[in-house]
Amino acid sequence: MKNTPKKVNADLQRERDQCTFNTQELTHLIDGGEEKTQERKKREEVVLNEGIHLEEVPSEYLSHKEKYELAVKKACKLFKLIRRLQEEENTGMENYREVLGGYLGSAILNDGSPLTLHYVMFIPTLMGQATVEQQAYWIGRAFTCSIIGTYAQTELGHGTFIRGLETTATYDPNTKEFVLNSPTLTSYKWWPGGLAHTANYSVVVAQLYTKGKCHGIHPFIVQLRDEETHMPLPGVKVGEIGAKLGMNGTNNGFLGFENVRIPREHMLMKNSKVLEDGTYVNSPSSKLTYGTMMFVRVVLVNDMCNYMAKAVTIATRYSAVRRQSQPKPNEPEPQILDYLTQQHKLFIGIASVHAFRSSATWLWEMYNNVTAELDAGELDRLPELHALSCCLKAVSTADAAECVERCRLACGGHGYMLSSNLPLTYGLVTAACTYEGENTVLLLQTARFLVKAHQQAAGGHSLTPTVSYIAAVGAGRRSPPWENTIEGILTGFQRVAAGKIALCVANIEKRQKNGLPYEDAWNMTSVQLTSASEAHCRAILLQTYYKETEKVSARASPALRPVLLQLVDLYIVYWALQRVGDLLRYTSISERDIEQLQTWYEDLLQKIRPNAVGLVDAFDIRDEILHSTLGAYDGRVYERLMEEALKSPLNAEPVNQSFHQHLKPFMQGKL
Repeated sequence: MKNTPKKVNADLQRERDQCTFNTQELTHLIDGGEEKTQERKKREEVVLNEGIHLEEVPSEYLSHKEKYELAVKKACKLFKLIRRLQEEENTGMENYREVLGGYLGSAILNDGSPLTLHYVMFIPTLMGQATVEQQAYWIGRAFTCSIIGTYAQTELGHGTFIRGLETTATYDPNTKEFVLNSPTLTSYKWWPGGLAHTANYSVVVAQLYTKGKCHGIHPFIVQLRDEETHMPLPGVKVGEIGAKLGMNGTNNGFLGFENVRIPREHMLMKNSKVLEDGTYVNSPSSKLTYGTMMFVRVVLVNDMCNYMAKAVTIATRYSAVRRQSQPKPNEPEPQILDYLTQQHKLFIGIASVHAFRSSATWLWEMYNNVTAELDAGELDRLPELHALSCCLKAVSTADAAECVERCRLACGGHGYMLSSNLPLTYGLVTAACTYEGENTVLLLQTARFLVKAHQQAAGGHSLTPTVSYIAAVGAGRRSPPWENTIEGILTGFQRVAAGKIALCVANIEKRQKNGLPYEDAWNMTSVQLTSASEAHCRAILLQTYYKETEKVSARASPALRPVLLQLVDLYIVYWALQRVGDLLRYTSISERDIEQLQTWYEDLLQKIRPNAVGLVDAFDIRDEILHSTLGAYDGRVYERLMEEALKSPLNAEPVNQSFHQHLKPFMQGKL
C-alpha cells in the first residue's frame, strides 16, 4: 500500500475540470489580494517545513496528560519560530494572528494551545487597560515570553454575569497592597486556558474593595507561580479542571486565593485608579473594562469562518469521491454530491463562510474605529459595538456548530472517524458557543440595546446606523407589499426584526401594567427577546453580505462574478425559507411567494453544483491544515482511511495481551 502512486481521484479531478471560474482568483479575493495570498503561502511553507505538526503516534491515542505535554512542546516550538519570523520580517502581530486565529495554528495544535490566552487575552488586556508605565514594564516581558500569562475571569459559580463574580481584592493602605481572596468554592476561577500548569501570571478580574466600599469588578495582574521553579506561590491554589469534549490541549484550569498580596501598581489603572491612601478614582465608563471581551468576540467571528471552511472543504471533496445508491437501474452509483439533499447540506455552508467573513471584516473595521474613538474619550458608539459583538458572536458560533455537525453527518459513518477531523472541529466550534459569553445571555444583552433603540425611535430620537431600520419600517404587514427579490427579502428581514422588537416592548409594558416588576416582565419576555436579537443579527448579516459582495463582485472577472452572486442569493433565499414563519407573521408574503422561493433555491443549488469543488478549493487549505482522511486534495479517501487505521497502537501486534489475560479464560469458562 505504501508504494501506491498518489494520483488524484478521477471524480475529484473531473470536478475541477468542469469549474467555470479561476479558483486562484477567488483565493486572492478571500485573502485580500494576490500579495496577501503569497504572504500566507510563504508563512505556511516556512512553518510547516519545520515539521512541528508531525506526530509519531496520532495524538488521539495519547492519554490526557500526554496530550498536554505534547501541546506544550509544540506550542513552545511554534511560538519560538513565530517570534523569530517577527524579528526577521518586522511585521507586528500578523504572524501571531495567523497562528492563533487562522488555519495554520490548527495544523499544529489541532486540539487547542496552552499559550493561546497569553496572546489573545493577556497581552490585549495589558494593551487596552494598563497605563503607559504599566505597559512599558509588562508588555515587553509578555512579548518575549519571559512570563506566560492568562486571563482569569469566569468562576465556578459565575460566567457571563461578571458583576456577580465573588473573588475579592481588598486594598490595604498600610502596606499599599491588594489582598486577594476566594471566599467561597464558587468564587474559584474556572476555565482559563493555560492556567492549570502553563501560565505563571494572570490578569485576574475581582471585586475591588477600598475604604470599606465595593467598587465592582477590576483587572489585576497576579503572579501565580515562581518564575524559576514554577511552583505555585503561597496562598495560590491552582490546578486543571479535567477532560472536555474538545480543546484538551488548552490546559484549562482552576484558581483560588487565600490572602494573596500584590502591589498596588498591579491593578491595571488605565481607566479606574486606587491612590496610595485608598481613594478610588472612577473610570469615565464602566463599559471600558469590557474591551478585551469585545476584542475576542470580534476575533471569534473570523475564527468560525475558518472552522466552517475546513468542514465544508472536507465534506464537499468527500461527496465528490463517494458514490452511493442506484436511483436509476443498470446505471453506475452516482456521486453523493449529485443528490439535491447533499447539496442542501453543504452549499449553505460554503455561502456561510463568505457571509461571515464579510461581516467579520466589517465588524473588525468598526471595532478599530470605536476603539480609536474611546482613546479620544468618545463613548457614543460603544453600546452599539457591544450589542453587535454579542449577537454576531452568538449567531456565528451557533451557525458554525450546526454547519460542522451537518458536514459530519453528510459524510455518513466515515465522518464519525476522528481521522476525518470533523469530530475534533465540532468540539472546537461548540466550545465557542459558551466561552466569551454564553450565547443566550449574549442575545439578551443585545436585546437590551434593541429595546432601548425602539424606545428612542418612539420618542423621535435618531438611531445609530445598525438599528436605524427600526424607525424606518412602516406600520402594518402590507406596507410596503412583499417583493420576491433579494432586496425584498432583505427588507422583509428588517420588518421581522423590527416587528419582533416592537412586540417585545409591548409585552414588557403590558406585563408591567398588570403589576409585574420590570425585571419579571423582562424574564417572562426573554424567549421572545432572544428571538428578536437573532432576527436583528440575521438582518445585519444578510444586508452586510449582500452589500459587501456587490462591491467585491464589481472587481471580479466575468467568470467569477455570477458565482459570487449565486452564493449571496443562495444564502439569502435559504434563510428566507428557514424563517418563513416569521415572514408570514410580519410581512405580506404569500403561499405562492414561498413556492417560488423554494424553486429559486433548488435552481441555485443546481447552478452552484458544477463549481462546488472549485469553491472549496479556493479556500486553499493545505492537507496538513485540513488533517483529514476524507478531505485531502487528492481524494484518496479509502487509502487514507486504511493508512490511518493501521497507525492505531492496537494494530501494532496481532494478538493483544487482554486475550490471554481475560478473553481466553472467559471463552474457556475458567473465569
